[in-house]
Amino acid sequence: MRILVVEDQPDLLRNLARTLREEGYAVDTAADGKDGLTKAQDNDYDALVLDVMMPKLDGWEVLKRLRTTKKTPVLMLTARDAVPDRIRGLDGGADDYLTKPCDLDELLARLRALIRRSAGQAKPLLEIGGVVIDQAAKTVLLDGKPVALTAREYAMVEFLALRRGEVVSRTELYEHLMDENDDTLSNLLDVHVFNIRKKLGQGFIVTRRGQGYCIE
Repeated sequence: MRILVVEDQPDLLRNLARTLREEGYAVDTAADGKDGLTKAQDNDYDALVLDVMMPKLDGWEVLKRLRTTKKTPVLMLTARDAVPDRIRGLDGGADDYLTKPCDLDELLARLRALIRRSAGQAKPLLEIGGVVIDQAAKTVLLDGKPVALTAREYAMVEFLALRRGEVVSRTELYEHLMDENDDTLSNLLDVHVFNIRKKLGQGFIVTRRGQGYCIE
């Protein structure tokens, strides 16, 4: 899953990005509202963490402009905790609202919930045959036994599982699993699919030639 964090406080931005990457997310960052809006409009993110008080464009304006073209789940992050501010954010198109300073575990849980809801998934457990994917714990079981996946392998399994039955193109996988610093011309996808099939079975991920991959 790929997240965009828009935050003008350098220390907080680095901390949020590091925490999200440690959780296996691909993370892009922006230090002002104008740059954040451009990235949010140009890419398909799985969620957006958006500060309110920022230079160039504040979070309210970023959200307003973004909602004309994108349905990306948005978690507003701000020191302004008055009820009218929360109402303004939610009525303006935000999906959730968290005040600073925030607990990082809570932020991660809220992001997981936003991503699940956007995919139409109400619970954190995804069951596909003998495979059980726990989105909260970020673990995978095969026939009741834990399977060791790398962070990127898990991200691919989770992304395809949330779109079970849909064919996902290679381009879409790159856009959702790799951040702006990754080399999108590499053969990483082929390597990850090969390793996942070794661990979860050859038929777990199906290749649709010329179209992409899917979990049927």
